[in-house]
Amino acid sequence: MVELEGRLIEVIFQNESNGYTVGILSCEAEDVTIIGYLPALKEGENVGVKGKWTMHPNYGRQLEVQEYRPIHPSTKEGILSYLSSGVIKGIGDKMAARIVYHFGEDTLEIMQMTPQRLTEIPGIGEAKAKTIIEAFQEQRELREIILFLTQYDISPSYAVKIYKKYGDKTIATIQENPYRLAEDIFGIGFKIADRIAMSLGIDRNSKYRIHSAARYVLNAIHAEGHTYSPKTLLVKKTSELINVQPEAVEDAIGYLALDQKIQLEKFNDQLVVYSMPYYYAEANVCKRIIELSQTVFQMDEIELQAELQRLQKKEAIQLARHQMEAVEESLVNGIMVLTGGPGTGKTTTINILIKIFEGLEKKIILAAPTGRASKRMSEATGREAKTIHRLLEMGYSDGEEELAFQKNEENPLEADVVIIDEVSMVDILLMNSLLKAINPGTRLILVGDADQLPSVGAGNVLKDIISSNIVKVVRLNEIFRQAQESMIIVNAHRINKGEFPSFNVKDKDFFFISKSRQQDVADTLVDLVKDRLPKHYSYDAIRSIQMLSPMKKGEVGTISLNKALQQRLNPPDRWKKEKDFHGKLLREGDKVMQIRNNYTLRWKSIDSSTEETAGEGIFNGDIGYIHKIDLSNQEVAVLFDDYKLVLYDFSQVEELELAYCVTVHKSQGSEFPVVVMPITWGPPMLLTRNLLYTAVTRARSLVVLVGTETYLRQMVNNNHIVERYSGLGIRLKKYFDFQYSS
Repeated sequence: MVELEGRLIEVIFQNESNGYTVGILSCEAEDVTIIGYLPALKEGENVGVKGKWTMHPNYGRQLEVQEYRPIHPSTKEGILSYLSSGVIKGIGDKMAARIVYHFGEDTLEIMQMTPQRLTEIPGIGEAKAKTIIEAFQEQRELREIILFLTQYDISPSYAVKIYKKYGDKTIATIQENPYRLAEDIFGIGFKIADRIAMSLGIDRNSKYRIHSAARYVLNAIHAEGHTYSPKTLLVKKTSELINVQPEAVEDAIGYLALDQKIQLEKFNDQLVVYSMPYYYAEANVCKRIIELSQTVFQMDEIELQAELQRLQKKEAIQLARHQMEAVEESLVNGIMVLTGGPGTGKTTTINILIKIFEGLEKKIILAAPTGRASKRMSEATGREAKTIHRLLEMGYSDGEEELAFQKNEENPLEADVVIIDEVSMVDILLMNSLLKAINPGTRLILVGDADQLPSVGAGNVLKDIISSNIVKVVRLNEIFRQAQESMIIVNAHRINKGEFPSFNVKDKDFFFISKSRQQDVADTLVDLVKDRLPKHYSYDAIRSIQMLSPMKKGEVGTISLNKALQQRLNPPDRWKKEKDFHGKLLREGDKVMQIRNNYTLRWKSIDSSTEETAGEGIFNGDIGYIHKIDLSNQEVAVLFDDYKLVLYDFSQVEELELAYCVTVHKSQGSEFPVVVMPITWGPPMLLTRNLLYTAVTRARSLVVLVGTETYLRQMVNNNHIVERYSGLGIRLKKYFDFQYSS
């Protein structure tokens, strides 16, 4: 590692939010360009830095700083130069000269230890002294905090976030209870906080440690898709994580419940534990569904059979019995579920419903969980469909500092009918936000395929609603003649029934290539995407073909396959800028995916025909392409599929992943012209029937599977669905049993 000392003679760029800096450090031998997270550094300061040399294609050699420390000048000349640089608000050249002339080499010590003496200087009254003291203190505090946290491998950018949260009490707060960092600072989890705590000598049996560990484990269980944890499981996992006695964890859970940080419930004689957001969401979803289900509408305003006959003739279609049932039930019920597999006519049914409700002059809102799903809904219906997040208007309310949905129980959606597609993707938190904004008296129609994988977020919302018997459910199970021409649709239904798919039929759309070694599988997949499919079918290798994988790790996992595909589809080029973000290499032209909801990312539309030209919010699963990497301004420009252009600061790039290959879970709600996927060894919990079914149903025109028939058969036969701990179905059934038991 290179070590240099010098004076920061110029700040070329500094990001105020995270401290990312580009500057010129004047050293004894030469002037050096330095880059890195250097908050609190100002021009004129002396500093020692450690880092590594990098070569910028336009700006040449630069030192990427990984550690730094301020060096206070000790001579009169050095102190005068430091104060004259403008580093401290309120001190200019003349004022600096007077201060140094008066205090000499003791100037900085006096400013730190007895700053009130500044009033001895002519021209500095109490108000002026206060301004100078505050600026000097803030500068010194942030530096001390950065140096304090650096020893625990916490980057300066995180140090700035921590300082903004705790201010001058930062070090005292961390020393008393470092586990607060895990709760208060996004990106600092329990394990980092625990490392700091152990370094500070905090007792391994500290209540802070056990409480924080229990909440960390509970949040990890939520991240696996569960809305609650059995208490026994939470105790066991927490005890094992931090090596404490189970009794101590039991006590911690009791204290957390009394402090209303968690909620204890009893299901079937078993104690379960909720984090409060999931408890409130689940309880409210149950309440709202029951309220909506109690509403019954009259059909006096329409002669349904005559209207259906007219529409079928006009559209040149013939509705199946269950499609007609769905139309009738949607007219009379406050909430209804329409479910069915591919090719069973869900889209046709939605379009008929829209026309009937429009004929009744009802205001209709269409929405889906993701941008891709809402775009597909718009294309299928010819009407605007929004993402649920956009529908609920994420933003800031007057006087509020945190983002929230602006549509809620106090400001509900203005609609007579709300139709939500791809509901299998909706988790309990999003469903809660949606239902808050729907008043009784509004018809809610939920559309989805209950046999697909459940939502990435916690809950099993669609299946719980269907199984509750509270809500009217219409199942479409007839495959239409046109759909029967597609082997994708035929095989999806075969897989769903546990039957082995049929493939490699000439001039059809479902193929299987037999390869046994995992490396051969990976090589074949990459070759298919790069050469064989584009040449034979004229597909765009990057935009039309989507590789899916059941897993992230291994030779056929998304991480390895993304690297191989990036190298083949978007290789290095002298004209393409690239940047390595802690082992994640991104290059201009790369296909990327947003991996978490970010409600504050600003975007502008490059589509002149759209009504919205700018807005905020990019969401988990959105796919885009790197348009530009600006190394000087430390920004990555990404153009998303719906023509939204977003500028990511380098510190935000952790929210992006390469998307040449994505997991099947991440593909939910999307449809691609072509899907290719490995069928080979993997964890049994991933090689399941509904994962294969979900993957196959993502393809519109072509499916190519590569691997062994043994594992394909294993996936078809493996109908094991990993149990999700979800209380919504239990709550709804309790109400049903109470209401209708004799």
